[in-house]
Formats: sequence, structure tokens, C-alpha cells
Amino acid sequence: MPEREAGALRVAVVGAGAFGRNHLRVYRELELAGAPVKLAAIVDPNEAARSAASAKFSIPGFASIDECLAACKPDAASLCVPTVHHAACARTLLASGVDLLIEKPIAASLAEADEIVRLARDLGRTVQVGHLERFNPAVRAVRGLLNHPMFFEVHRLSVFTPRSLDVDVVLDLMIHDLDLVLSLVGSPVRELRAVGLPVLSRKVDIANVRLEFENGCVANLTASRVSTERVRKMRFFQPHQYLSLDFARQDLLLIDVTAAAGLDPAQLAALVSAAAAGGQAAPGMSLSKVPVEPGEPLRLEIESFVDSARRHTQPVVTVEDGRAALALALDINAAIASHARRTGL
Repeated sequence: MPEREAGALRVAVVGAGAFGRNHLRVYRELELAGAPVKLAAIVDPNEAARSAASAKFSIPGFASIDECLAACKPDAASLCVPTVHHAACARTLLASGVDLLIEKPIAASLAEADEIVRLARDLGRTVQVGHLERFNPAVRAVRGLLNHPMFFEVHRLSVFTPRSLDVDVVLDLMIHDLDLVLSLVGSPVRELRAVGLPVLSRKVDIANVRLEFENGCVANLTASRVSTERVRKMRFFQPHQYLSLDFARQDLLLIDVTAAAGLDPAQLAALVSAAAAGGQAAPGMSLSKVPVEPGEPLRLEIESFVDSARRHTQPVVTVEDGRAALALALDINAAIASHARRTGL
């Protein structure tokens, strides 16, 4: 909206947990750096968490969204509350003309996601969903190299923590990669197979999924929050090329196998594996590290949201994108439950 472009976007953060505190930090860093944004308020029903955030960032704290709206109506808000509260909070904020950055997943159910989509459209509000890896510098670099990717192998492994146990590992961790693969492939899912198990919580803690898309692309994804190590990697093949992306290190490796295209698949696979492991190209192959400009994904995400909200333009991760990732995640959970019933798990 033109009137917003003239001044700083006044932003509230709803939720003073781990995610909310990071959003508060980044908004304040941007404000101090001269960006057109002003951190206006923190909202959280927990008095201790709210007071701590209010004191640290010298902003008013409110126990509810209604109190915040009555006292200092913000232009925009980051919604960092548990997923089960996303729809109710979004409903109130959108109806009051507030643009939203909603942490992933967009909602706890498709019906709630559809309501948020409808409200954003009918009320003309900007809603961005917090699929953070879209803003990872290595992901940004890989988009310029896409050439009909046909096979993905994705691993997102984490050690166990009590964080986000209100959702399973698919909605907690794998949904990042589901959103990415959907955006990179650009084709509907034709078939999926999935297996998962609860290990340390009552919900699924480790899951493996195989997706086949209408265009023939296949993606294998593994997510675990009970691993002994942290791994966040994506590898994919496209005609005569193999790309390896490390989300944590923000590294992108490109292996061009055009000159070795006459080899049989077993030989080619062995060469690619050796090159990726050793960091050196084998005969007939070209290995290069793609330049990646480093940056904090959350800061890049919030900068993008602020720009979209001020200019009233379509965000990088739309509300429809968030809905699509949630729909696929819920389909995967249904497939996991079906597999568990068949095998007696």
C-alpha cells in the first residue's frame, strides 16, 4: 500500500518462545541498521516470557492480540505461536488489516489453511509463510542452475530436543524440504510412499518418503529428530549434472558429467560418488563450487516480508505455497498411518 511505503512498517511479534525471540532480534537489528521497519510490540500470554522480551527490546508487551490491537495497532506481525493457534491468531490479525509472516506450517489442518488463504485473498492482505530454507543463500544460488531435475535425495536429521513436540517430524522438519522440492520440481505429485515411527515422543520422530511427480521426477526424503548428528543436505540430478547442497554450511557443489555421459550408469554413479566425497573431479567430469553469497536465512526472510508488506506485493513464499506444503505433509502422515496399520506397528 502506498501509505506504508512512506514510513517504517510497525511490526508486532506474537509469541515469545524460541522462534519469537529470533524474530524480535532480527527486526531490531534491521531497525538499527536503518531498514524501514520498527519493532512495535510483543504478544504472549505467558507473563514471564512477555516481560523478559519487553524489557530486553524496550517495547510494550501484551497478554493478547486484542490488547495489542487496541493499544498500538501494528501494520504487520510475525506469528510465532504453536501451530494449533495459527488459524485463530491469523483470523483476528487479518480482520484488523495486519499483514502476516506465519511460521511454518501454515496451520494445523487443511480447513484452517484454506480459511487463511481465503481471508488473505478477500481482505487483500499480504501473508508470507515461514519456509525458511527458501531464503538459504545456497538455495537461491541453485535456482539459476535448474535444468529439469529428475532425482532428489534429501536428509534433514537433528538431535532430540523438547521443542516443537506438538507436531510430528514431518510437520516439524521435513516440511521445509517438501516446500523446497515442490518449488524446484514444479509438477504435481503422482504417487507417494512413506514410513515413520515414534521413538522418543508420542508422534512420529523419524520418517522416510518417496515421491514421484507427474513429470517423472522422483524424490527420496528422510527426516529425523532422534539422530546422533545434525545433517541438512539436498542432492539432485538433472541431465548431465549432479548438484550437492549443504543448508548448514551454505555450500553448493556442481559436478558436470557431460563428457562422461557415454559411461554406463554404474560407472557414472561411482565417479559422481568419488568426486563428491573427495572434492576432485574424475576424468571426463568437471567439478566446481558455485559462488554463494552468505547470509542469515531468517534475516533474508524477514527483509523480504517487510518489503512485500510495505509495497503490497506477492511474497516469495505465498499463502498458497504454505497450503500446498501442508497438504503434502498431511498426505504423507496419512500414508505413514496406513503403513503402520498394515504392518501392525
